[in-house]
Amino acid sequence: MADKLLFLTGKLAKPSLEKVLGEMAPLPFDYHIHELGLSVAALMTDKMIARRLTPAHIKGVKEVIVPGRCRGDLDALSKELGITVVRGPDEVKDLPLYFGRERKLPDLSRYEVNIFAEIVDAPERDIASIIARASYYREAGADVIDIGCLPQEKFPHMEDAIVALQEAGFKVSVDSLDIDDLRRAGKAGADYLLSLTEHSYHLAEEVNAVPILVPAEPGSLDSLERAMEQMDKLNRPWIADPILDPIHFGLTNSIVRYHKLRQRYPEADIMMGVGNLTELTDADTNGINAMLFGIISELGINNVLATEVSPHARRAIKEADVARRMMYAAKADSSLPRDFTADLLVAHERRPFPDSAEEITDLALNIKDPNYRIKVAEQGIYMFNRDGLMQDTDPFAFYPQLNLKDDVGHAFYLGAELARAQVAWQLGKRYNQDEELQWGCATVGEVEDLTQQKQQGTTMTTGKKCGPIKS
Repeated sequence: MADKLLFLTGKLAKPSLEKVLGEMAPLPFDYHIHELGLSVAALMTDKMIARRLTPAHIKGVKEVIVPGRCRGDLDALSKELGITVVRGPDEVKDLPLYFGRERKLPDLSRYEVNIFAEIVDAPERDIASIIARASYYREAGADVIDIGCLPQEKFPHMEDAIVALQEAGFKVSVDSLDIDDLRRAGKAGADYLLSLTEHSYHLAEEVNAVPILVPAEPGSLDSLERAMEQMDKLNRPWIADPILDPIHFGLTNSIVRYHKLRQRYPEADIMMGVGNLTELTDADTNGINAMLFGIISELGINNVLATEVSPHARRAIKEADVARRMMYAAKADSSLPRDFTADLLVAHERRPFPDSAEEITDLALNIKDPNYRIKVAEQGIYMFNRDGLMQDTDPFAFYPQLNLKDDVGHAFYLGAELARAQVAWQLGKRYNQDEELQWGCATVGEVEDLTQQKQQGTTMTTGKKCGPIKS
């Protein structure tokens, strides 16, 4: 006998829920839909459910599914009712995805790529600033903090920086073209050194740091392999980096080098520095990182050097963290990297418009109150209440049709919501009234600023949102 599920909904969403579940047939479960006695399903709360759901409603039911925007503690509600209560997707139309996969919530806790995040201007920072930047990178997902040395610039406090970082729990690498800098770093206890070649590998005999090996001659895989063989003779660990070149300066050939290296050395530790693409290409870095980490996943590359130098690459470390987890999960699942996370879908969304124009029109006909609703469909922006439905693509076009009665607060609210709806329609983002647009990991938060505020004992406040505007 199939399990029985109980779907809770509101009056306005019930027809859509019935339609979606009907189109999903045949289903591996039986179900019943119960309208909880309110118009808008999103207004449902745990306390309301507890008051209105009777033992008769849940008799023979294995699980209760509530709308994704239902507020409250469902774990406590489950204990009170004696039955499992779970949130479904935010949108009714996402129910097929919710039920169509074995893993409803993908496991993104695992990864196999270490992120080296470089502080490129470390010599110009004091110790406190280096620690603050390292903390920001760690919050973004970095496993190793790379201290970048600047050509012909003195770095007298490098040793102190290495010690301070390690005392704060960081693994540390040092990146320099100067062998004396690397020697100082190794003797100060750095965990990794970037970079040694077949001509400078002997430094590894003096220090305990793991060297990252690069070709002595640009583009020479033979040079890199000679350095690897020399390190093997010393019986010391190493990481090989064939160097990823920028577009039009050898990108394709450099990817081929990575492929050849992996074919020849299936078990080797390999690094790829992604900054030559993320920093030197005028394109959003989230897409570049997704593509690069797909290559990294296929080739089994297990170390990445990333930077956030250019303002357009300001979230590159976090994007790298998201990309490595997504690719690991997709590879483990033997599937395409889709529906694991939307954090790299910054400008667009795969399912931006859950409602059709016809469905919005039908919904508007059932509205009996003066509160304005705003929705976005492929055709544009829709705004409606009991007095009628308006549709346009330009927020200014709505203004002459509104009677705001000198209500400045509501006018401000409505203007902000319509502007947000316009952006959502133009880009193909999902719009939900009274909610911020979702920008993936591009706006996770300014971790460095928050860290500094905590150190300074300050806090941030935000303005309050207005409620729906009435005519």
